[in-house]
Amino acid sequence: MSMVYDEYGRPFIILKEQQAKSRIKGLDATKSNILAARSISNILRTSLGPKGMDKLLVSPDGDVTITNDGATIMGQMEIHHQVAKLMVELSASQDDEIGDGTTGVVVLAGALLEQA
Repeated sequence: MSMVYDEYGRPFIILKEQQAKSRIKGLDATKSNILAARSISNILRTSLGPKGMDKLLVSPDGDVTITNDGATIMGQMEIHHQVAKLMVELSASQDDEIGDGTTGVVVLAGALLEQA
């Protein structure tokens, strides 16, 4: 790790570990992206419909939330994978535009990716 300054004098840190990581390419990258999106879809799939199960969410500070609302579940999740974050954005845009169907669009997208 080394400290470097940009042209405006603002410090930023260069992490040496980032250079050692390898980037996946081609078919492996595609499979990884599909797997991440399907994982998000599978989490929400069990909360869909009249017999959908509730999820118990615990925040980092210990607050407990019990819900089966897709928008709430997606908003509380800490996601680091970029394609999985797109599923969260898909759910948020559905909630903003329509106000309902957040779980359905994520499950639909996951079902389409299963066929890919």
